[in-house]
Amino acid sequence: HPSGTVTLGIAGKYIELQDAYRSVIESVRIAAAHEGLAVDIRWLQADGPLETEDAAGLLAGLDGILVPGGFGHRGIEGKILAIRHAREHGIPFLGLCLGMQTAVIEFARHVAGLSGANSSEFDPGSPYPVIDLLPEQKLVEGKGGTMRLGAYPCKLAPGSLAESLYGTDLISERHRHRFEVNNALLERPTERGLRVSGTSPDARLVEIIELSDHPFFIASQFHPEFKSRPGKPHPLFSGLIRAMARSASRPRIETGEPAIAEEVLA
Repeated sequence: HPSGTVTLGIAGKYIELQDAYRSVIESVRIAAAHEGLAVDIRWLQADGPLETEDAAGLLAGLDGILVPGGFGHRGIEGKILAIRHAREHGIPFLGLCLGMQTAVIEFARHVAGLSGANSSEFDPGSPYPVIDLLPEQKLVEGKGGTMRLGAYPCKLAPGSLAESLYGTDLISERHRHRFEVNNALLERPTERGLRVSGTSPDARLVEIIELSDHPFFIASQFHPEFKSRPGKPHPLFSGLIRAMARSASRPRIETGEPAIAEEVLA
């Protein structure tokens, strides 16, 4: 018996087979149910309309935007455009794995002034590879050997949004990725307002980024959807839903045509 409905845009490139995002969908449902809400999911095709059409129209009327994980260059510019829209319009945003990497790229390009910033996964010739392999990974010939898999500890910055959501300063989360944030290029983005709020205990690996001057903008290198359970929503998803509920009470941008497809999850 939900007391209301919030609208979430998910910008992905596998949306023809939505089971590719099943863990994310269920995590959103669990968090929404815990807050007494239903979620209307608007699927946004990252490697098509978001890259070629009026993105403002496609993204209108959303209470939140989520960019999930993935691999490869397809749809990256569409994800970046969706993230920029969320950042510039104060729309609650959650990025997961590749969603965090594209958030770093977007901020580096459009706020930090690093024109051409990218991941070396997508553009090996980028002048600013803000996402890159670690030096020791570049020496590994077998591609599978470069993956960071499983649970890793993460230290949260005092006073950060991440710390407030988790209610502690040390967490453990599950990973499945290859590329990392390039610490050598973080100085200008952090000077311009990108906050690294979660790192490995030795501060070598970036795990969480957020924006202090935004209603709710946070992204993780790990996969929080892997730890959501019925009756036990993950803090990042709960935070997103609460922020969306607040956003839903604000005046909205005029809506355009529905984007791609809609699925109502009660």
